[in-house]
Amino acid sequence: MRIKFLAYLKRRWLRIRGEFPRLWKNYLYQSFIAAIIIFIVLLLLTVENAVVIASIGATAFIIFTMPKNITAQPRRVIGGHVVGLISGSLCALIPHASTLASISVISLAVGISICLMVALDFEHPPASGTALGIAVTGFSPSVMVAVLTSSLVLSLAHHFSKRFLKDLT
Repeated sequence: MRIKFLAYLKRRWLRIRGEFPRLWKNYLYQSFIAAIIIFIVLLLLTVENAVVIASIGATAFIIFTMPKNITAQPRRVIGGHVVGLISGSLCALIPHASTLASISVISLAVGISICLMVALDFEHPPASGTALGIAVTGFSPSVMVAVLTSSLVLSLAHHFSKRFLKDLT
């Protein structure tokens, strides 16, 4: 019974990702590099910067699992997060006393970031998360430094490791 179950798990695992047997080293290598880069980025961030951590994690996912995707290009990573930073910062300036007003302002920040990223050809989906987070907490110089530093570190990591990275999706 146990052997059948193990055989079932193996078949199931191989069915989950047909490329895994061929690319297993890349899966491990790229995930490890992503973890190291995120570790370095998190060393640079403070608790106040927690608002952008989720979008930076999503950026790392794109860079290290889909390095050939257009949204992984350094221009789009940096440009997208700058657009998200600006959109969120501007929307945070809008007074919002009620819950409905807060939700409207936060939603507006995401909508503006999407519009500007597409118009400026800086499409990077996680950057809308940056806009959302900053619209919630407001602008601060340390958040700006965190966003810029994180996007630069991830873009540099992508640039210097791109020839070793493969698309895993």
